[in-house]
Amino acid sequence: MKAIFSLEGVSMNFGPVRALTGCTLRIDAGERVALVGANGSGKSTLLRLLHDLMPPSRGHVEPAAGVRQAMLFQRPHMLRASVLNNVALGLWLQGTPWKIAKAEALLALERVGLAALAGRNARALSGGQQQRVALARAWAISPQVLLLDEPTASLDPTAKREVERLMAEFADVGMTLVFSSHNLGQVKRLASRVIYLEQGRLVADRPTDDFFNGPLPAAAANFLKGELG
Repeated sequence: MKAIFSLEGVSMNFGPVRALTGCTLRIDAGERVALVGANGSGKSTLLRLLHDLMPPSRGHVEPAAGVRQAMLFQRPHMLRASVLNNVALGLWLQGTPWKIAKAEALLALERVGLAALAGRNARALSGGQQQRVALARAWAISPQVLLLDEPTASLDPTAKREVERLMAEFADVGMTLVFSSHNLGQVKRLASRVIYLEQGRLVADRPTDDFFNGPLPAAAANFLKGELG
């Protein structure tokens, strides 16, 4: 199995705050990895390191060469432009001629069920619709890896189900998913592997069934008991 990310002894400091400490892990192609833990445990920092948005303070992050990846944030940024142009711009910035970029963007919007809203102002959409636009924006550039930071945290139940459906579809075509989530039901439905972080340390790393049904380190077991209790 091809390694998509390899981390060795990775630590991340923000001034006096240690956000990650000594994280070593490997993520392979085709995995669906959920990052879980309390707020401030290091989930978002780890995702940003994987997406090369900042260098680690210590250790090494080695992405696979030539792998295309995209990242979705909890509250995606929408430009003051149409839904179609919000998706097409990413393609255009990568060198795709504008006319072709708009055609490919429309196909991506069809994929997420929003082609009918292509001409709407993206900032006027609901939170769930904006997250689907962000998924279309990611899908349009044909990534092999999709990183998602709490992709459904602020959405209503209907929008959550729609975003989850799209994530599952992307995984079904072979895309590697790494996502943070506080929704353990979502983790059970979507993940093949669960990583539990606490105060910046990687405490448990298990296949999903083992994480929910097998023995865990005390800290991870207490977290799971608290979340499910």
